[in-house]
Amino acid sequence: IVLRSPHAAATILSIDTDAARALPGVLGVFTGADLKAADIGGLPCAIPLKNRDGSARADVPHPVLADATVRHVGDPVAFIVAETQQAARDAAEAILVDYDILPSITDLGATLDADAATVWPQAPGNVCFDWETGDKARTDALFETAAHVTRLTVVNNRVVVASMEARAAVADFDAATGRWTLYTNTQGGWTIKSMLAKTIFKTPEEQFRVVTPDVGGGFGMKLFLYAEHVLTCFAARALGRPVKWASERSEAFLSDTHGRDNITRGELALDKDGKFLAMRTRNVANMGAYLSNYAPFIPTGAGTKVLASVYDFQAIYANVVGVFTNTVPVDAYRGAGRPESNYLVERLIDTAAAEIGMDRIEIRRRNMVAPASMPYVTAMNQTYDSGDFQRVLDAALEKIDWAGFKGRQAAAARRGMRRGIGMGYYLEATGGGPTERAEIRFAEDGFVDVFVGTQSSGQGHETAYVQLTVDQLGIDGDKIRIRQGDTDAIPMGGGTGGARSLYSEGQAILITAASVIEKGKQAASEALEAAVADIEFSAGRFSIAGTDRGLDIMELAAAQRARKASGQDATSLDAAEIAKIETHTFPNGCHMAEVEIDPDTGMIQIVRYIVVDDVGKAVNPMIVRGQVHGGVAQGYGQAVLEQTAYDPQSGQLLSGSFMDYALPRASDLPDIEVDLIEVPCLTNPLGVKGAGEAGAVGSPPAVINAIVDALSEAGVTSIDMPATPEKVWKAIHMARAA
Repeated sequence: IVLRSPHAAATILSIDTDAARALPGVLGVFTGADLKAADIGGLPCAIPLKNRDGSARADVPHPVLADATVRHVGDPVAFIVAETQQAARDAAEAILVDYDILPSITDLGATLDADAATVWPQAPGNVCFDWETGDKARTDALFETAAHVTRLTVVNNRVVVASMEARAAVADFDAATGRWTLYTNTQGGWTIKSMLAKTIFKTPEEQFRVVTPDVGGGFGMKLFLYAEHVLTCFAARALGRPVKWASERSEAFLSDTHGRDNITRGELALDKDGKFLAMRTRNVANMGAYLSNYAPFIPTGAGTKVLASVYDFQAIYANVVGVFTNTVPVDAYRGAGRPESNYLVERLIDTAAAEIGMDRIEIRRRNMVAPASMPYVTAMNQTYDSGDFQRVLDAALEKIDWAGFKGRQAAAARRGMRRGIGMGYYLEATGGGPTERAEIRFAEDGFVDVFVGTQSSGQGHETAYVQLTVDQLGIDGDKIRIRQGDTDAIPMGGGTGGARSLYSEGQAILITAASVIEKGKQAASEALEAAVADIEFSAGRFSIAGTDRGLDIMELAAAQRARKASGQDATSLDAAEIAKIETHTFPNGCHMAEVEIDPDTGMIQIVRYIVVDDVGKAVNPMIVRGQVHGGVAQGYGQAVLEQTAYDPQSGQLLSGSFMDYALPRASDLPDIEVDLIEVPCLTNPLGVKGAGEAGAVGSPPAVINAIVDALSEAGVTSIDMPATPEKVWKAIHMARAA
């Protein structure tokens, strides 16, 4: 059990654990002092960052257990290990912690105020970093020449990740070898292993084995090293026995990294014909109380690279200010920076269209990058290799019958409802590198094991990887086993995140299969007593060219094992290769939503939702559609339901359970219609683009733009997420009053 702080900010004056240690069944009670005495390192942030003036970002510690100060409700203070969970709970209640409560700041909008409480003395004004990218001088010059400038501030609300399976860890320590085995549900154990060894326990990496069984959802949140990973490993060594921890759902609200939480000011400069000239953005991004593993990268390098989206800008400048607050740390959540940027761009475009009196579709058509411009270098220095954005847009318009919307709107009005239609075109960058590994082994039991460095958490990797292996080697899919999630069996891996898996691991499987075929030709030449140059491979069979003599690949593998067992020289078909991942892919698509709103109650109903996606070559279209469905549901949840709310006075998390935190249900959404247009990616032999995050990137602006469209006749021009019924009702009445 982890004893957590009940205060948002406080000095720990003392911790009395004597009574807890004396309770029956209690095996150990550990505090920050114990970890410090054992030279246990703090949780690392892997992202260095430079401020606009060239100085480094604020560097603040992230202790595994707070030993002097707590900085958010839920901050770990002690770790209790007992024979039973109830005994551990009793011990936690017996620990006496004397706190001196300090002022706190949980409101992102107020954290830069002069009178805001200071979270860290190392970060004056609560500023962690003040970062910039793009061409400021050219952007400013283009704004000077603009015929029209649209300005808009948007809020990307903080969300709880809420994966189906909560986090858990079981650690075991072998005193004879000095080696740990950690079983935990991560999105890739190799980074966890490296951080535990290098940063936390300061021991060689080979002293750790991380095993990840089946995982029930991650969405970015399970990428990271958490305090509980360290605590279970520390306690297992201290107690000489395995230690298990499993998060309860309410505990997850306080201990899992949260997502989003930005306030962004955007400016869009247009010429007299509605052509985009330049864009300026200033994003205040909440880091929470500590820096999670990759937190500074999400609003900076990850989010800003796609600010140009599918549009032709001459220049873009982005300023990102990362700030500390007394809240749970924030890090990657499905899309990781790209949904935030895409939301800003699509809301700016709709607002600009309304201000200059141009049709929402026409303004997008006028500014989309044409297929003939590929490869296209954006104002953010990203090179798009492929894309047919107008074709995707046209398909979406036809699918939702945009031309017939006015009739549906009039019919809704006769029923007293306000109907709106909205779109969100998205583009994101996926497929992070730098490498990925695959290994194919022909096992003695007649199966083929494919070892991969990614980690499925419900996406269907196993199906797609089997398909690729079958396509390349002609092996019966029922004879293929995908092996993942064991750092002893798989020496390296990038894990899963950023919709990288098929793009990166798929390439690794492809080149490993090619290596198997080359080795198979050598093996077949040995078995068939023919020259290697005369051996051909097709449909899972090696044969001598021009003859009917040959061997099935599985027969050949078995024959080579038998030759080796009898003492003969025999070439194995087993192979392992590493793929270099040097570029991103740029999946894109168009989401369209139709909503109906009851003006008397503010209740929103989505009556139609369609998606047309370009994810390159769809290896398994059914899996792609399933991923899009899930992403749309999460984006819809953020748009109209989800809000992580803190009490501004006490810093308490008010939405700390599913009683107070609303997630979308199946009944909230209509059938989500997904069409795929395949424009193959040219930077990988599979032609694929990442698909796992796409739904969550495109859905928030589509839903909010539809809501604003429905309310436009009432004079509403903007509404912040989540667009709850109360917020919608207030917007209608405030617009009427104005």
